[in-house]
Amino acid sequence: MKPLSRLLSAIAVATLLGAHAFAQSYPARPVRMVVPFAAGGAVDTVARALGQKLVETWKQPTLVDNRPGAGGNIAADHVAKAPGDGYTLLITTQGFAISPGLYRKLPFDAARDFAPVTQLTSSFVVLVANPQLPAASARELIALAKSRPGAINYGSTGIGAPPHLLGELLKNMTGTDMLHVPYKGDAPLSQALLAGEVQLAFMPLAGVLAHIKSGRLRALGVSSKARSSTMPEVPTLTEAGVPLEFTGWLGLFAPASSPRDIVLQIQRDMAQAIVARDMRERWPAWGYEPVGSTPEQFTEKYNADLATYARVIRDAKIPLQE
Repeated sequence: MKPLSRLLSAIAVATLLGAHAFAQSYPARPVRMVVPFAAGGAVDTVARALGQKLVETWKQPTLVDNRPGAGGNIAADHVAKAPGDGYTLLITTQGFAISPGLYRKLPFDAARDFAPVTQLTSSFVVLVANPQLPAASARELIALAKSRPGAINYGSTGIGAPPHLLGELLKNMTGTDMLHVPYKGDAPLSQALLAGEVQLAFMPLAGVLAHIKSGRLRALGVSSKARSSTMPEVPTLTEAGVPLEFTGWLGLFAPASSPRDIVLQIQRDMAQAIVARDMRERWPAWGYEPVGSTPEQFTEKYNADLATYARVIRDAKIPLQE
């Protein structure tokens, strides 16, 4: 073997051995999980609970770093530019897959600057209505909307947010015309629904279940493939004649340059944390189902969502945000 070839081979072996040794010693210091939402919210709560479980495995602190703003792009940009050493991770929602199609320009490449580690959870939403709306089911809603073009409104948590895109999908699938009314977050939207300021909205079940049970809101359909065990009497939207299925998620990402061994270790440890007994007891109250997918499975889903949301935004002619 020529001297240069021997040198290159030695470097390659040393690199592999070094990466393996690094993975075996990981983590050797605190791990930071960046969350693109304020402290106290649903994603923050989940991140802190999982962090506490990982401390038991890693024997190192896990720190939640809240960086809200710009639709989650501030947090994502921070992680995209962080060293790929496994010590800076991003926990975010499916909104992360919406941003590339919604914003005119991003400081990062959502498809190339991140390594999907695992889909932590899945969730569905429920189409709810103020009881004053004369529609007791999704079928009745569609008939009503067709008879009154532009007279029915639906709320969302902001332009380009999942409730907005789902409302646009509902309109496109049913050939109806409904007015979109954006609010700044779940709490203002819930208040508007209860007050009758808006008539409809797609909402996470955990946030509206109490109002549905009390009769202050009416559930017209769920976005899951099967009926919810929490509300088995409420049909899926597909059953109601609207082939609209939506699965929200929480996902874990690392910088794209992160070593493969580290990504796999984080995925394995996180998957164990997700299904720990005390965590299994908490997921239903939070409105999530644990997943713990492989990096390959999550990459496939993430890429599919990037394409889907970009198409919905384009077809609905939603203005690009700055």
